[in-house]
Amino acid sequence: MSDRFDGRDTSGDARAIPQRRRTPSATPPAPPVGDRTQALPTQPRDPYVGWHDDDFDAPPAWSHRPEPTMPTGPAAPPARPTRPERLVPPPRPRGTGHTVRRVVALLLVTAIAWVAATIWAVHGAWSSVGRVDATPAGGHISDTAGSNYLMVGSDARAKLTPKQRKELGTGYAEGARTDSIMVLHTGGGDPTLLSIPRDSYVEIPGHGMNKINAAFAIGGPPLLAATIEKSTGLHLDGYVEIGFAGFANLVDAVGGVRMCLPHAMNDEKAHIDLPAGCQTLNGKNALGYVRARYSDPEGDLGRVKRQRQFLGALMGKIGTPSTVIFPWRLHSIGTSAGSAVAIGSDDGMIGTSRAFLGLRAVAGGKGNSVTVPVSNPGLPTAAGLAVEWDAAGAERLFSALRGDDAIPAELLPTKAP
Repeated sequence: MSDRFDGRDTSGDARAIPQRRRTPSATPPAPPVGDRTQALPTQPRDPYVGWHDDDFDAPPAWSHRPEPTMPTGPAAPPARPTRPERLVPPPRPRGTGHTVRRVVALLLVTAIAWVAATIWAVHGAWSSVGRVDATPAGGHISDTAGSNYLMVGSDARAKLTPKQRKELGTGYAEGARTDSIMVLHTGGGDPTLLSIPRDSYVEIPGHGMNKINAAFAIGGPPLLAATIEKSTGLHLDGYVEIGFAGFANLVDAVGGVRMCLPHAMNDEKAHIDLPAGCQTLNGKNALGYVRARYSDPEGDLGRVKRQRQFLGALMGKIGTPSTVIFPWRLHSIGTSAGSAVAIGSDDGMIGTSRAFLGLRAVAGGKGNSVTVPVSNPGLPTAAGLAVEWDAAGAERLFSALRGDDAIPAELLPTKAP
């Protein structure tokens, strides 16, 4: 085979440039260049192997595979392993959780402040309450069913100034007597408020027969308590006393008490001139209303009824929600009531609170208001005209209270239709 270069025959030319060939190790020889009719091999072969180095169209032998295409953008982060999907609650509206927490916190702070203020008001009222010795000299009688609290309205004037005595019309009598005597019984049933006429003719221990209010004038609360226990057989568990000035101040502190008078009352000794009909009584007129007896056709018995009615109305006014809810008002009324009231030296807050709750229940119509049965309201005695009890009726009443039983119907007052 002859090789040609530039169209010249170089077979006999010693200067002919030898052709360098790349001999593949396992590739069959290529057919002669001039032999165009030889069939192509049937086995596929690498097109990049066996080319002449001087063939400028052939790619380099070492790049028999195309190079990978480099990414033109930023490199992507490595893929993270997938996790199972979780159920996520829908997002709350922005700010709702904070608003709820603020409202709850505000309510909590308000409740704590109200409790603290109420404790302050109750403590202030309790601290202003006076103390007196009301234990009988020989001790109390044996205990009876339920609880019994002796409640006394005193006409003591020692703490009144001359101006107050004139304004309230109390006079200038020395010493102290009882204008009202009541026993509040509480137990398993409805509370009962028992009124005892102050002119009741009874035995005063160590002093013979006399009007019951003389016991207070002679020996104070201890002798009165001993007289009540001996006359009724009721064991007394507590003592509450209120004086003239304290009573008037308490009525003014609650803004007066509304009462409906069936007839006009003009009593010079009580310093009142009240028309018939419903009206609000201030402290001065309220004191005269519960003390008046000379202008009442029923005398002392009529006064007992008015005292019981007024006390119920007063307790109802004190126990209104406007008084209990607002601590500052509770403190004002409580301190006024506390300064007007004296309790037994051995009495506690719980027992005294029960007594006032019982009074409120009676005022609300949930209890009984009775008077000791009377056989003679004008009994002539060495001490003057007195009230004589109906012995049989009084014993039935006291027996029911001692046993914490229901009051016999015939002893209850007849209610107006």
